[in-house]
Amino acid sequence: MNICVPTMDGRGKEGMPSDHFGSAPYFTFVNTETGEYDAVRNGGSSHVHGACQPLKFLGTRPVDAIVCRGLGRRAFSRLANEGIPVFVTLERDVEETVAALKDGRLRSLTSEEACQGHGHGQGHGHGPGQGHGHGGRGQGGHTCGY
Repeated sequence: MNICVPTMDGRGKEGMPSDHFGSAPYFTFVNTETGEYDAVRNGGSSHVHGACQPLKFLGTRPVDAIVCRGLGRRAFSRLANEGIPVFVTLERDVEETVAALKDGRLRSLTSEEACQGHGHGQGHGHGPGQGHGHGGRGQGGHTCGY
């Protein structure tokens, strides 16, 4: 299976998952069968919220699934329209995320849980140790509804 984990850095399996899919500085691509990791800079990381074009950002890479901490509803919808499932991770790095996916410990993100954007006025935090605060855990990450 070819998966994509949006990450804060390009450290491959040690990369830290990003709180946001589209604005992640890197995409770490993983072939779960061969164990190959490839971190690529996200050319679309500086977009206006709500204008995420996930398939464009992923380029020509074949992806069977996205594994992330959170993403917007439009990105979720565009991925769903292409038949690409999205799984939720709260693991500390890509290697642990892949292990959790293989073990069946990650669950699918639903459209109701995808972030509605930044105009909701409910304490949206982006720094370390901050979370969305609406319906989430509020602990060090994008906790938009899950």
